[in-house]
Formats: sequence, structure tokens, C-alpha cells
Amino acid sequence: MRHAVVVGAGIGGLTAAAALKQQGWAVTVLERAASIEPVGAGLAIAPNALRALDVIGVGDQVRKLAAFQGSGGIRTKTGKWLSRTSAEAAEKRYGDPTVLLHRAVLANLLAEKAPEIELNTPVKLVTADGVVSTSKGELRADLVVAADGIRSRVRQTLFPSLPGPVYAGVTSWRFIADGTAQPSESWGDGQVFGVMPLVGEQIYGYATAPAPPGGTAPGELAELRRLFAGWHDPIPALLDRTDPARVIRTDIFSLETAPPAFHVGKVALLGDAAHAMTPNLGQGACQAIEDAITLAYTTDLSAYSAARLPRTTPIVKRSRTISRMTAWRNPLAVAARDTMIGLAGRLGTTAALRQMDSVFAWEPPVRP
Repeated sequence: MRHAVVVGAGIGGLTAAAALKQQGWAVTVLERAASIEPVGAGLAIAPNALRALDVIGVGDQVRKLAAFQGSGGIRTKTGKWLSRTSAEAAEKRYGDPTVLLHRAVLANLLAEKAPEIELNTPVKLVTADGVVSTSKGELRADLVVAADGIRSRVRQTLFPSLPGPVYAGVTSWRFIADGTAQPSESWGDGQVFGVMPLVGEQIYGYATAPAPPGGTAPGELAELRRLFAGWHDPIPALLDRTDPARVIRTDIFSLETAPPAFHVGKVALLGDAAHAMTPNLGQGACQAIEDAITLAYTTDLSAYSAARLPRTTPIVKRSRTISRMTAWRNPLAVAARDTMIGLAGRLGTTAALRQMDSVFAWEPPVRP
């Protein structure tokens, strides 16, 4: 039986483990942390990722447990709508809307499909011929899946001259609070605040703002209240009922120089290890899920690279472009940006959806 070793039990690694197991591989999953409970809050699963999850029998469970994003759009910090989206139109066009759920819920669903995970097992070294050295010993594999994240040590080993992730100039905050609200993303002068529904009358909130890398505030919730004071409802009220302990701050990085390939020898890069991107398109986890299904159902690693490198590279660049636009602080640039978005919004929801066709219309290499 062919043996695969998956390095990392995040969303991408767990999806890969489940898909490879379904394909008849013996799979070992190595995770350096003490649990698979992921750091994070809400997670958007777009139609392309739902189709991929259907392949391993998880898609319908996600649909059942997730909240449908609903109709929303982009607003200014005063609450003026610049563009609107239609969940109904999206579902008609792509077969599914975008859905939202807690990252831990998806991780647990995937873990049920994956083989047993070896926790507390840091990987020291991976070689191109499939040798994996860990703190507990050495493994030999026919395939090594490097799903070890944005600071991937495996990527650094395979491509030592490749530039590392680049700081996007903004930090992010994520949190979950009680309540209900219409989904929206509000853009100000360098700042963004997003409000998305979750099941059980909860809200996934996220925000970004320019900041030096590595910074922290004595109280991150207090910092959010300071940065977004005076913004439109329901933002101030939402922050007022947020538990400070549930606010997570993370600097935003992206891998702006793509590797020349997503594989070397018997080792395949997957997810953030291959194409870390800013969160502006909501495609980081979605592309990792696509990677995993493609890898499990592709005949060889050259074909995997050939399929995934041209697929993910423009998404990384497009997401980074949006990130730069949201970080603009010059009043003239902000006004021009908002006017452009507003003019595009007047073309209707169908025009806005067409801009996402290249992302959302992806089909997996095999039907469920």
C-alpha cells in the first residue's frame, strides 16, 4: 500500500489526509501542536470549496452546520452602500452560495474522515526522496504533503532561495460575538471592518488596519474600539458585546513570489505553504481544500503543479491588490476608490458576480 505523510493538521492538511485515505493510501498525519483545535474564528467556504468537499463526503455536513452568507455588500464607514451582493443570484450562478462556520467545526468534520493524527510531533527535516525526520524518529513515504503553513520549513528546504512571505502592511483582528446582523464589509481610510453571520445567532467579526508588524496593544478590544469609533451601526454595539478574550490579532502576510513548482521529488506543497495569500478574497482555506482534492486525484506531482500553480498565482495577486486598495489612506485615493466601487455596483449584482467566475466556477478533478 502506498504511504503518504501529511505535515500539518490544518484545514488543507486534514482535507488532503481524508482525500488520500479515500483513494486507498495509508496516511500518517503529523502535527506539532497538542491538538487540532485551530486558532481562528469564522471561516468562509465559497462554492468552489464546497464542491471540493463534496468529493470526500463533507460538503453536505458543512451546508447543514453553516450559516448562509446572505445578501450584503461593501459599505463606507458611514454606512453608505457602495455595492450590493445577492446570495440568491450567487446560488443560481454557481450552485451554492458562500457559507460561514467556525473554523473548528470544519476541522473536526475533516478529522473524522482523516486517519489518526500524531500530535506533539514536530517535523525536523523533509527530503525530496520522501524521508521525514521527526522528534520521535524517521518515516519514509511515497508522498509527503507539506501543509505546514505560511512559514513552511519544508518550502524553505525545497526552495532555499525563494523569498519568504511579505508583510502586507496591515494587521487583522478576528472575533465572535453574540447577535445578528446583515453581512457587510465596510471600508474606510486604511481600515476594514467585516460582519458575517454564524449559526446560533452569532456574528463573525473581522477588521484590518495599517500597523507595524509584530505590534500588540495592551487591550486588543480597546484598540478596536479606538480605531472604529464613530463607524456605522452595528459596529460599535458589536464591539461593546464582544468578549476581550475572544479577540485574535494576526499580522497579514502573503507569498508574493510563487515557487517555481508546487513539488520536488516526492514532496508536494499545499495551502499556505505553497501560496499564502491575504484574506481579501476569502480564498485561503478554499484554495487549500482545492489543492488537497486535486493532489489526491492527480496521477503524478508534475500534473499537480501544472494544475495548481496557474490556478492559485492570479488569486494570490488579485487578493493582494485588493488588500492594497483597502489600506489606502490618502483622501483623494479613498474617494476615487469608493467612486469606482460605487460605479461598478450600479451595474447590478450579476456584474459583481461575473468578476468571481474565475474563482467560484472551479470544478474538482472528479465528481463525488
